[in-house]
Amino acid sequence: MNDEQLLRYSRHLLLEEIDVAGQEKLLHSHVLVIGAGGLGSAAAPYLAAAGIGNITLLDHDQVELTNLQRQIMHTENNIGKSKVTSGKQFLEQLNSHVHVETIQAKATASLLAELLPSVDVVLDCTDNFSTRHLINASCVKHNIPLVSGSALRFDGQVSVFDPRNASSPCYACIFSPDEHFEEVSCSSMGIFSPLVGIIGAMQAAQALQVLIGFGESLVGRMLLWNARTTQIDEIKISRNPECPVCGKAH
Repeated sequence: MNDEQLLRYSRHLLLEEIDVAGQEKLLHSHVLVIGAGGLGSAAAPYLAAAGIGNITLLDHDQVELTNLQRQIMHTENNIGKSKVTSGKQFLEQLNSHVHVETIQAKATASLLAELLPSVDVVLDCTDNFSTRHLINASCVKHNIPLVSGSALRFDGQVSVFDPRNASSPCYACIFSPDEHFEEVSCSSMGIFSPLVGIIGAMQAAQALQVLIGFGESLVGRMLLWNARTTQIDEIKISRNPECPVCGKAH
C-alpha cells in the first residue's frame, strides 16, 4: 500500500483482525454484485469504501422515481439511466481507486460462467427466487462463496453459502428449486426503506469477512431481521445430502 492508502484505510489497519495483510487482500479482491437496487445500493458502497479492488455491477434495470425511496446509490439526476451506470458513478465518487465494471444485463448461466472464474465473492442482491437459484447453482459449480440477502415489507434475511466448505449448505438446501414459491415484489407488497440498507450492509460485512478470513461468517446460519419488532433471530441451517444442486450425487 502507498501512503495515501495507509491513511485512507487507517481505521481498518487499527483492527488486528484486518491489519495490513487483510486490507491487502481486499485491495486485490474482485466482488460481483448482482442487483444494483436496494440491497446492492447499500452493499456496493461499503465494499468500495472498504477498498475492494475490483467491483462488477450486474443489473438490467433503469433508475425510476419509485426506486429513490430506498436505493441510495441512485439520485434524481440519474432517473432514466441504467442502474449500473448510476451505481458506477456513485462508487467512483466514493473511492476513485476502485475499478468498477458494469454489465447491463440479466444474470444468465452463460454470463455467470464467463464472470465467476475471476471473482472471489458473489453478492446476490436480487429480488426473485428463479434468479437466486440460478446464481446459487453457478456459485456451487464454480466453487465461489455466495452472500445472499433478501428484503420485503418489514422482513429481511441474510446468509453465506460457501461451497469451499464441505459442511456449508447452499441456497437450494433451504429453498428447493423443485418447489413453487409465489413471486412477490416490493412494487406490490411494499418495503420499509431502511430495511434494504440494514440487510445490504450486512451482506457487505459478510463479504469482507469471507475475503479476509476473520471470525465466523454466516455459513450454516441465517439471520432474520424483523423491522417491526427490531429483533434479530438466527436459525441454524444444514447441508442437505440429497440437494439437487450441492448433494453428493452432484
